[in-house]
Amino acid sequence: MITQFTEELPEGMSTPDFTRKPIALTIQEGKTAIFKAIVVGNPTPAVTWSRANGEIVFHPDVCIQKYDESSHEHTLEFPKVAPEDADTYKCFASNEHGRAICTVVLNVIEVGFSKQKELQNLKVQGEAKVCFLEVYCISLCRNPDGTREEKPMDPEEKVWEILLSAEKKDYEAICVEHGITNFRGMLKKLTEMKKAREEEIAEFVTQISTLKPIQVKDDDCATIELDMDLKDPTSKLFLYKDGVMIPFTKEDSEGIKHSLKQVGKKYVFTIKGLGKEDAGLYSVDVEGVNVFSTNFKVPEVEFAVKIQEVKAVEREDAMFQCVLTAPFDGLNWFGKKAPLTHGEKFEISMSEDKLIHKLIIRDCSPLDAGIYAAVAGVKSCNAWLIVEADKDPKGKKGEQKFIINLPDSKPCDLQCAPKFIMPLKMHAAPQGYECYMTCAIKGDPTPHVTWYRNNISLNTNTNYLISNTCGVCSLLILRVGPKDSGEYKIVAENPLGRADCTTKLTVRGEYHSKMSTRHSGTFGILILAVLFIYRVKSDRTPLSKTV
Repeated sequence: MITQFTEELPEGMSTPDFTRKPIALTIQEGKTAIFKAIVVGNPTPAVTWSRANGEIVFHPDVCIQKYDESSHEHTLEFPKVAPEDADTYKCFASNEHGRAICTVVLNVIEVGFSKQKELQNLKVQGEAKVCFLEVYCISLCRNPDGTREEKPMDPEEKVWEILLSAEKKDYEAICVEHGITNFRGMLKKLTEMKKAREEEIAEFVTQISTLKPIQVKDDDCATIELDMDLKDPTSKLFLYKDGVMIPFTKEDSEGIKHSLKQVGKKYVFTIKGLGKEDAGLYSVDVEGVNVFSTNFKVPEVEFAVKIQEVKAVEREDAMFQCVLTAPFDGLNWFGKKAPLTHGEKFEISMSEDKLIHKLIIRDCSPLDAGIYAAVAGVKSCNAWLIVEADKDPKGKKGEQKFIINLPDSKPCDLQCAPKFIMPLKMHAAPQGYECYMTCAIKGDPTPHVTWYRNNISLNTNTNYLISNTCGVCSLLILRVGPKDSGEYKIVAENPLGRADCTTKLTVRGEYHSKMSTRHSGTFGILILAVLFIYRVKSDRTPLSKTV
């Protein structure tokens, strides 16, 4: 299916299309499966793949998306096909003018293995962490009061709780961090866990969304946010840290470490007075069923130099700067309690060693004034931005802000002596016709030009039309006569020098008439000679009579 975004395409542009579509495959479990496609379009389309449900995990153990520049083939490769890979896949080719979609089916023939044998194989490969899922998939026991059994979580339990609430793009990083190398096995077991968890959550929650991981604010507190639609509004909520229940209140007041605030379907847990001891895995339960988990890490970093108060004039830029004790790339900036992101208004940067961090507020206005904060781990510092009114009513910044020191410039001397950039040409004009002589001169100051014929000045002679326009000098003779033939010279003079140029004018009228008479006599003699030869050859008449 091809979708065109605009009614008319620009000249030379085209929507994406498939010149080679992927072919459906039926393949045995554990074998390699490859889909190939070739697309065309101008501009060159971007190609993506997805499953029928819109999700796909790109990992060397699951599937890999590639592009071969030599053959122009886009491929989706499954190194070792598993039964859960069987599905309908879509290939999307998109550019700014349209999108093309092609679907293809992958069928997988399962090979029978007992569960016990599969677990043994994993253990032989050193994947004992994946085997732990067989035990952890059993539903957690709930107490009569809606709480679950309190016990510190071991590292394996903690990893899978993190994966259950993580986004797919973070799976690989989590596995690398915790030493899980069987990525496909992890995905398979994680899918089973999610199904079991969703069935448990469905008993008490109609809908759950907007699951925000723990976030540190600028006032030394952290929050956990989620949106839930409870089937029973009176259902009990519980907060756990590393498997141990944490008491909390529904009132936010001083001296209270943990609190819960509810606004409609939005629930916000707050942790105040952050310290290193607050690091761990936090879980939110509804009637003993875990609905969300988030891991909170406390980096070993502090502020060596905190941000200081900044004063700026309206429409100028303001800059906050801080220095950390250790390299850290997760520093967050806040402005008046709101998180700031890098963009046109706020420029956020850090040094190459990740120690010096800067925040620049562009084009300050009175609304930008307030408290700004930098947060690194559980440490934070804040300072005021004071914006002073611009004293220039016309909206111009003070002149002192735009002082430019230019080097002393040297005078540019363009004066020069006269010089012919286009000289006079030789002329031969018929008598009675006009003759036009022209040349080009440059010089500064503007040269004075004088025309001569046979060394006699013509500037005052009314028989010649003389002009000088922007250095283009010309002399026009309306009707050339014998007296006009001779040598012509133009002289250009200014205080810096003198230049001259000469040419000759030949009048062709008299010479042409003499030559015409001579040519006509010669032509008559030729005619008589031809007639004479013709008569002799035709009738053999005696030569004396013919003459």
